[in-house]
Amino acid sequence: MIHKMPSRKPGYVTVVFELPACIWADRIFLVGDFNDWQTHVTPFIQGRDGVWRAVLELPAGRQYQFRYLVDGEWQTDYHADGWVENPYGSVNSVVDTTLPVDETVVATGSGAICEESQGLQNGRRRPIASFRPLPLTEAARRQLEESEAQAG
Repeated sequence: MIHKMPSRKPGYVTVVFELPACIWADRIFLVGDFNDWQTHVTPFIQGRDGVWRAVLELPAGRQYQFRYLVDGEWQTDYHADGWVENPYGSVNSVVDTTLPVDETVVATGSGAICEESQGLQNGRRRPIASFRPLPLTEAARRQLEESEAQAG
């Protein structure tokens, strides 16, 4: 699931990437345009609830391609805002940091991530066409506050 909300930093959006507890992994990294595709710069942290989270502050109004690196295996989030084929014969996920006015947005569901990580991905590729507002989880809000305290 990807949560997006206005950042305290003007012109930026806080993006919280969440992967479900059903993913059994030792290490997960978020890799994409926002970190120059460096594979070990943006780790996910597994919370007490088992959910994996990574929090980024990204400039608003842009689109970023990304993928998950789960124990050395590339994974695509087919429930992201969109997806594009990459030059390596696979698909990159896309997150859009354009926010509707005065809304916190959940852009994706991560059920396909569990299916893909368990080898059950059916190969269907479709971008999410609509958004539905949902509140940020308390655990994600705490992680966001901790990352802001460390950064500033």
